[in-house]
Amino acid sequence: MATTRALLLTTTAAALLLLLAGGGGAAAARGPLAGGWSPIRNVSEPHIQELGGWAVTEHVRVANDGLRFGEVTSGEQQVVSGMNYRLVLHATDADGDVAAYGALVYEQSWTNTRELMSFASAN
Repeated sequence: MATTRALLLTTTAAALLLLLAGGGGAAAARGPLAGGWSPIRNVSEPHIQELGGWAVTEHVRVANDGLRFGEVTSGEQQVVSGMNYRLVLHATDADGDVAAYGALVYEQSWTNTRELMSFASAN
């Protein structure tokens, strides 16, 4: 009886440690943990491309530099109270030159909140 109880406690403790470390199968299958950055698997997804276009539009609204959105080429996402997106995108300037830019966008869908936290040349 004592051996069975000790084995059960050891197994339970090991499973709890595995889950807390982020290695639990079901927890890992649900997606990224809050606070950690993870790659955006499909940047071609319409929502991601729309975020990139929105980021350029917001930047132009403030900077008035005539950038035109091309496409999001890569990115990462971070679960917070909403979602942070770190996007790398291509945009064309007023001279017709295409360059890479980095945009950090915060979005909270249930409050219809979207903010451009930063936007800068990636070169």
